[in-house]
Parts: sequence; structure tokens; C-alpha cells
Amino acid sequence: MSDSAPTGPAGSAGGSPGTSGTPDFDSMTRDIADVPAVEVITTVAVHLMSSAAVNLGLSEGGEEHRDLDEARKLIHALAGLVSASATEIGSYHAAPLRDGLKSLQLAFREASAVPDEPGQGPGEKFTGPVIG
Repeated sequence: MSDSAPTGPAGSAGGSPGTSGTPDFDSMTRDIADVPAVEVITTVAVHLMSSAAVNLGLSEGGEEHRDLDEARKLIHALAGLVSASATEIGSYHAAPLRDGLKSLQLAFREASAVPDEPGQGPGEKFTGPVIG
């Protein structure tokens, strides 16, 4: 076991001097305050995409991780995030997120034994019907 303090965001020390193991929230807040909103939004979107892809069975050895119920939830959350933030982050950042979202929605439709009706698939509440 190591005696070093845990590290927080951006490699900052997780504890302040004299309070071993207690997070230094002031330091952590300053670190996150330096991250532009567009970066936070796109990072969250990429995490949602990655997790949805794994749950769709699209990763290496994917069939053992396939869970369409979980994938549906993640795609729905991604669609809400992308739709709500698109005007804030600009088309340069939103366009690839929309493309990734559409790919996941189509992959979900293909993976489903009984596909949803058009407009009823995951995230289609926000994006409208997705047709390949």
C-alpha cells in the first residue's frame, strides 16, 4: 500500500496538507473551473457513446456485454444531451456527436429482435425518427 495521497482531477493532490485522505475541494473546484463547458459536454457525450456501444455488443467480445435495456437508457440520455447542447457547443462539435448518436440508434434498431416503431426508438423523442 502506498503512502502517497490520492490524486484528483488533472493530477492534483486529492488531500490538503495535514488532512491525509481528505479531498481538497477548493483545488478540485479550481481545476474543473478551468475546463471549458464544450469540453465537459463532449467528454460526457463520448462516455455515453462508448458505454452504449459496449452495451450494444459493438466492442471486442461484445456479445458477452450486450444489454439492450442499458443501451436504450444511454442512447436516450445521449440524445437529450446532444439535442439540448447543440446550439451551445456549435455545429463544429455537435455534428460529430449527432453522427455518432445516429449510428448508435441505427445499431440499436438492428440489434433489436423486435424493432421499435419509427419515432419510438431510444432518443427519437429528441431526434425524431431515425431511418438508415
